[in-house]
Amino acid sequence: MAATRILARQLVRLRQQITNLQGSRAQIRGVATHTQALYANTSISTGMKGATKAMVAMNMQMAPAKQAKVIREFQKQSAQMDMTIEMMSEAIDETLDKDEAEEETDELTNQVLDEIGVDIASQLSSAPKGRIASKNAPNAVTSPEPPNVDDLEKRLASLRRV
Repeated sequence: MAATRILARQLVRLRQQITNLQGSRAQIRGVATHTQALYANTSISTGMKGATKAMVAMNMQMAPAKQAKVIREFQKQSAQMDMTIEMMSEAIDETLDKDEAEEETDELTNQVLDEIGVDIASQLSSAPKGRIASKNAPNAVTSPEPPNVDDLEKRLASLRRV
């Protein structure tokens, strides 16, 4: 029984050592993970340091105030150029388009009227000439003589009454 007791005690100690080893292994893994995280942070900070140096050098070379002034001047000159181009285009259009626009308008109008079958010249030649008598204007004169002012005033008064 003494031997069984010794073996049981050794078994208990062995189990305690296994538990202690497992705890130590977990702590070592935690330390390794922490070390890897610190290494990653160090790498990031080194990269940020390099980026900061590059940004400082770029800011020194570019001078933001000077760049803003250049951009404002560019915008001003661009606006002035746009106005000049617009004025020149209008002047050129006015010069070139006066005769061409009238001719082109007449040609286009005639083309459209021809397409729809309207012949203005024949319709205008067949239009009645002279004055047309009105039902409400009994004193309308159909003679080829030019009307006098009194006749025109009477006709205007009769039209106003209607």
